[in-house]
Amino acid sequence: MASTKPGERKLQILQTLAAMLEHPKGEKVTTAALAAKVAVSEAALYRHFASKAQMFEGLIEFIESSIFGLINQINESQEDGMVQAQSIIMMLLNFAERNPGMTRVLIGDALVNEDERLQLRMNQLAERMEMAFRQSLRLAASQGHFAEEEAQARASLLCSFVMGRWLRFAKTGFKLLPTEQAAMHTALLLR
Repeated sequence: MASTKPGERKLQILQTLAAMLEHPKGEKVTTAALAAKVAVSEAALYRHFASKAQMFEGLIEFIESSIFGLINQINESQEDGMVQAQSIIMMLLNFAERNPGMTRVLIGDALVNEDERLQLRMNQLAERMEMAFRQSLRLAASQGHFAEEEAQARASLLCSFVMGRWLRFAKTGFKLLPTEQAAMHTALLLR
């Protein structure tokens, strides 16, 4: 029997959990179903994670580090605030499109009937996302793209747009892609 390196099994469990979430009308994600997919016992799952909530926290940590790491890269590479905001929108929509199971976590759909602290954490992620938009839009305002007092309202609008596209993607069974006509919509929102 081949042994796995430390951390590999944990990663495999999280990848399998994310893959299971890609089937919105499929089986309920239970620890028994997850253990069967990973081909380990439920006890083995609990050697890596103390609870199912911890498994979801692992996915949320991956989402946060990916999204905010990319936002930081965008902000460092782009000096124009409008280009930053547009790039952040497209990155967030592309992230969801490439990770449908994680999109269900982003919209809270996969967190229903789970520990409420998970949904609170996703709410904080949304607040941080809006803050990132606000920062880029304040820069855009200082560069003369629009009035400073519009930055907050525009940030809220952009955040709502992204979250709406994520929701639409998940609720259509991942058929209506979040990036569909996104460039045109983004251009209209950033006028």
